[in-house]
Amino acid sequence: MPDPFDFYLSSPALWNGAVYFGSGDGNIYALDMASGKLRWKFQTGDVVHASPAISDGTLFVGSWDSYFYALDAEQGKEKWRFKTGEDHDTHNQVGIQSSAAVDHGTVYFGCRDSNFYAVDARSGKQKWVFNNKGSWVIGSPAVKEGKVYFATSDSGLFYELDGNSGLLVFSLDFQHWPMFSSPAIAGNTLYIGSHSGRLIAISLTSRKVNWTFQTDGSHQNGATYTKPDGSPNYEAAFPEDFFYDNLVAGMLKMMSVGAILSSPVIVDRVIYVGSTDGYLYALM
Repeated sequence: MPDPFDFYLSSPALWNGAVYFGSGDGNIYALDMASGKLRWKFQTGDVVHASPAISDGTLFVGSWDSYFYALDAEQGKEKWRFKTGEDHDTHNQVGIQSSAAVDHGTVYFGCRDSNFYAVDARSGKQKWVFNNKGSWVIGSPAVKEGKVYFATSDSGLFYELDGNSGLLVFSLDFQHWPMFSSPAIAGNTLYIGSHSGRLIAISLTSRKVNWTFQTDGSHQNGATYTKPDGSPNYEAAFPEDFFYDNLVAGMLKMMSVGAILSSPVIVDRVIYVGSTDGYLYALM
């Protein structure tokens, strides 16, 4: 029987007749697209939840073992690995869940060590790092015209950075509602989901929010779990004790606001996005 913990949260990448993906067993796999036969597998030190990115025959992906890997996509041989931060106290601020974006020879990705990294795609050397002061970067970045866009988790901040220097261009504050969703760009508008149960459309020209869409869950339960200042009302969801069952129940209450954890997809001017309220939304 397969191990129930060998789960697949990594989305597959396709290249040169093969499908590539990471696994909860710590391996990165390459399968023949036509037959499903194994071409190669590469063992990391922990689970691989990030989705691989492939550019110029090199596969880029991070693992929860704190390393980001560059592999030869044809053979599965390691080209280089890049070390991110460790957390020997709580083991909470460690590991890479963000999938990478590759642009003009630079690989961009976020990490649970609260840093956002830019690494040279050929050498694996760090170009720059942007620190998020303890907040994870779970979502994957988007890149357009030399600018990099990403959001943070518990601090609920959205950033535009200069892709060459890592310098901050602008940021938007979403009142500490976590953002695990990855941004999608169409034209001059960027779309990203929030745990608040909102899909947010941000103008990349005015650098302001164009509009927001609230899920049904947000309309029904958002007020209960939102403070007057707009931030999450965790006190209303979580009891004072920290028994595991109570923590799970509290998290389910927070998810009842119709949180958007998924990343939006835009096709023919329609935006598709899923929510924890059980609905898939199509917006025009």
